[in-house]
Amino acid sequence: MLTRLGRRAGLFFLLMLIATLSRAADIQVSVSRNPVAMNESFQIVFSAEDEPDGEPDFGPLRDHFEILNQQRSSSSSWVNGKSSRNEQWILNAMAKQAGELLIPPIRFGADSSRPLKIVVSASAVDPQQDGDLFLEVTATPEKPYVQSQVIYTLKLFRRVQITQASLGEPEIKDALVEKLGEDDSYTTQVDGVEYWVTERKYAIFPQQSGLFTIAPLTLNAEVVAGGRPRFNGFFNRPSTETRRVTSKPVTLNVLPVPAGFAGNWLSAEHLELREQWSDPGRHAKVGEPLTRTITLTARGATVGQLPELTDKAAIDGVKSYPDQPLLKEDKLTDGLTALREEKVALIPSKPGRYTLPPLEIPWFNTRTGKIESARLPAATIIAEAGAGETAPTGSQPQTGADATMPMMRVETVVASDSELRFWRAATVVCALGWLATGIWAWRRRAGAVAENRVKPVPAGESSLERNLKRACWENNPQAAKQCLLQWGRQRFGTDSLSGLADQCSAMLAEEIEALNRLLYSGGEADWQGRLLWEAYAAESPAAPVQSGVDDGLEPLFKIRD
Repeated sequence: MLTRLGRRAGLFFLLMLIATLSRAADIQVSVSRNPVAMNESFQIVFSAEDEPDGEPDFGPLRDHFEILNQQRSSSSSWVNGKSSRNEQWILNAMAKQAGELLIPPIRFGADSSRPLKIVVSASAVDPQQDGDLFLEVTATPEKPYVQSQVIYTLKLFRRVQITQASLGEPEIKDALVEKLGEDDSYTTQVDGVEYWVTERKYAIFPQQSGLFTIAPLTLNAEVVAGGRPRFNGFFNRPSTETRRVTSKPVTLNVLPVPAGFAGNWLSAEHLELREQWSDPGRHAKVGEPLTRTITLTARGATVGQLPELTDKAAIDGVKSYPDQPLLKEDKLTDGLTALREEKVALIPSKPGRYTLPPLEIPWFNTRTGKIESARLPAATIIAEAGAGETAPTGSQPQTGADATMPMMRVETVVASDSELRFWRAATVVCALGWLATGIWAWRRRAGAVAENRVKPVPAGESSLERNLKRACWENNPQAAKQCLLQWGRQRFGTDSLSGLADQCSAMLAEEIEALNRLLYSGGEADWQGRLLWEAYAAESPAAPVQSGVDDGLEPLFKIRD
């Protein structure tokens, strides 16, 4: 009896298991609308009341449809004592071609959805004639010269609300593309209908001649659909649909460099070349720098097209120290403007008149279609003898009012050999005495510093001296310059390193001049400040430097301890 009941129970459970295993999930498929149009999104919804066997594989859909995004939702309910469950996979898709397309069966593990046919029609209207959303593009000029600027303007016309949108960049082979400024928004009327317009501009510089096509731009936009939100909920997100619009392609016929152009090719809408001198009269003292600044500005060109401006040829009697060039591009809405600025410090080594060669830059005016030239004439600088120097006879010819003055008679006194020997010996004795005095003062000061090394601040050392010492030890030439200028203003009332050097001993003056030359040459990384500090420490000033507590007004430049 028990055996018979056990057999029946086992058979029952076996049948239940077979029924459970054989029952597949019923997966339904539907679309938000049918037919649909090209370049318009629609929804494909897969739903099941039971849990499918596995995750879906939407790969077969990609043959004829583009999946823009997808999401999954689950819901459960209990009605009249019965529970129900619903699983949904919602895909936002767009057809890749027109015609009658098949949504193929999609596998969910061992389960599968049913196929569904959908009709996709071609766009009902031309994108440029779409009354709600369309793109308009223009390129000016369509026949540019190679490496010349082309303004590519994109306008998006719409009379629908867009929640978000994505737009590609212009693509053209062998060309530089730069976005210009910020997008401009305004309203306009087309055939009596008001539109919102978003305008964007690009500068395109073709790098080779020939025919080139700017590929169409594609805009994907989430457009707010008509109708009221469901349940009239205030916090409900508006219902949207994806719209895609495409611009027309633009073809450029890029012309080669004109046959009559000589030199490095440079094309622009406008070009300006100018110079500026630190001394407008172009006068300089021997050993002191005279700075020349040359600036080239070109509208409708890139900074990489601008040539070098400084002549590298050496000038006998003048040392040149060029600075790093300043390169700048302004991306304005009317085009690209490039700027190149070069500074060079000219330091004459002897008095005289020196002539710099003229500078000439040929360029092609894209507005007039003519070859032009920007030119700076030859520049003459006048080097005068510095303090304690005597200009050699005939080194400075008379000019201007000086030419009308009578020539001064210069008498030369020739000393005897015995007098020359006497003065030479006296000069050597004085030099040795000065050197011994300097070494004695330096050792005395160094010994005093060594004795007080255990103290955080040596007695009598001001905050200015501490800052200068730190700048020298850290090999910081800019900080050392500021400290020396502050010291020069307090002690001698001078505002330049050259003027300060004239008031100091030979050893300190030499280090100050070396620092000045190094700052103009741009080799700040190689500066060693130890020699400057030793020369400053050996200096014997006429009056003590005021300490930090008695400074009164705060200096304009302060280095923090």
